[in-house]
Amino acid sequence: MDINIGYIKNYELLEDEIFTAQFLSSLEDKGVKSLAIIDTKNSETKDSSLENRYKLAIGGELCSKDEKGCQPLCYYVPIITAKVLGSETFRNDYKTKYAYYAGSMAKEISSEEMVIALGKAGYMGAYGSGGVELSKVEQVIDNIKRELPEGPYLINLLHSQNNQAREEALISLFLKKGVRAIEASAFIEISPAIIRYRLAGLKKCDRLGVYSENRVIAKVSREEIAKKFMSPADPKIVTQLLSEGMITNEQAQWAQSIPIADDITAEADSGGHTDGQPLVSLLPLMMSTRDEMQQKFGYRQKIRIGAAGGIATAISAAGAFQMGVDYIVTGSVNQACMEAGTSDYVKEMLAHTAMADVVLAPSADMFESGSKVQVIKKGTMFPMNAQKLYELYVRYASLDDLPEKDRKALEVRLFRQDLNTVWNLVQEYLLKVDPKQIERAKTNAKLKMALIFRWYLGNSSHWAIAGNEERKMDMQIWCGKSMGAFNHWVRDTEMALWTNRRVVTVAHKIMDEAAIIMMKNQCKFMKVALE
Repeated sequence: MDINIGYIKNYELLEDEIFTAQFLSSLEDKGVKSLAIIDTKNSETKDSSLENRYKLAIGGELCSKDEKGCQPLCYYVPIITAKVLGSETFRNDYKTKYAYYAGSMAKEISSEEMVIALGKAGYMGAYGSGGVELSKVEQVIDNIKRELPEGPYLINLLHSQNNQAREEALISLFLKKGVRAIEASAFIEISPAIIRYRLAGLKKCDRLGVYSENRVIAKVSREEIAKKFMSPADPKIVTQLLSEGMITNEQAQWAQSIPIADDITAEADSGGHTDGQPLVSLLPLMMSTRDEMQQKFGYRQKIRIGAAGGIATAISAAGAFQMGVDYIVTGSVNQACMEAGTSDYVKEMLAHTAMADVVLAPSADMFESGSKVQVIKKGTMFPMNAQKLYELYVRYASLDDLPEKDRKALEVRLFRQDLNTVWNLVQEYLLKVDPKQIERAKTNAKLKMALIFRWYLGNSSHWAIAGNEERKMDMQIWCGKSMGAFNHWVRDTEMALWTNRRVVTVAHKIMDEAAIIMMKNQCKFMKVALE
């Protein structure tokens, strides 16, 4: 770097060890926006060798080359802190201090306590409403709004192909309660419910043009689904909503001006449902797809891209920001925190999980299609049991076709009761949530078998959340490989114990140290020797 932009004097050289979150924040608080890179060659410093020639400095004043004490000024590097990482528009739109949110985990593992703690600290959390009764979701929304009247928070909308009535009921609740931001996950098709939510918030002003007060962050892992969320609403559904009085004439006219989602979270290899996509490949795909759709529809505001799946350390967060993401999303790592809505037993297991301790197993909600979820295999037989159930489902047409030996093994080891009793329990549940399934099962023996097998798969996650001592070997614990990466990262710190992990502390550690890594990389590129 044998160039300079001027000369400087009366500066203060900084020590190599200055890069801490506290130091950088203190500079920011003082209004210092950048550091100078000084060429110390021929100065009075002890070491002006090529390797240590360039140093960082603070303060100083510009001068002419001939003035006493002047040194060449090579460049100014901006100070990077956690608060400047990612997109400013993301922070402004969601009223956060940081471009970071904790993604939802179903059945209230992402609890209201988690969401409130993150919101009060300037981050954002998504409440895991999947599998939670509507009345409880309403109660939680009230609690969150009371603690975070201006936000930030998200409520998850978990798509279900088999239960569109629940999705409609959740959207009605969100609109009734004035929930202004949701996280949409597990979508394959864009449903009328989410279009209704989006369009019901449409407004227009001179500065922004057409915009929606109801924001949507969509978690996706496939290009074809991303394109659906990046497109405007289906005109047929818009017409239907208008005819039903769900939206106004103006909102129907404006519907083609905005995409379904403001933000697309590229969900790579994650806990729970996952396609196992590598983040370094998925992100460029989502970004180029966004650019294509942005140009095609000419949106006034740019669709943002976030990164999820594998984000649990400062290095992974820094890597995502360096690739150009607007925000990052954490998941599995939050499940081992004090605020998580799961049992202490599960948190202890998660805190000792390594990257090799997770595996894919058949899922409960999409069992028949062979869909997989990523779970812990260490200390539980669930992955093997779930795989056995799926193999039996594929091989046989009905329960009556099961070999007696296999049926007996299921009743004794997995279900711990006869399958007829399990069917009665299944019917009791379906009468409350989806009675049509019972009628279909009366004439479809294979469906009946699937529903009974799904009883075990569905309850296995409940046993984990409740910490059921008698069902330790049947627990389904959703977890991604990032949990192992985090555990390795903090192994020599107080966070090695899950009792010392809180969602805000984890968020600060990831974001603060990511900023330091990016600051160091910036200086390294400019040939400043820091160590």
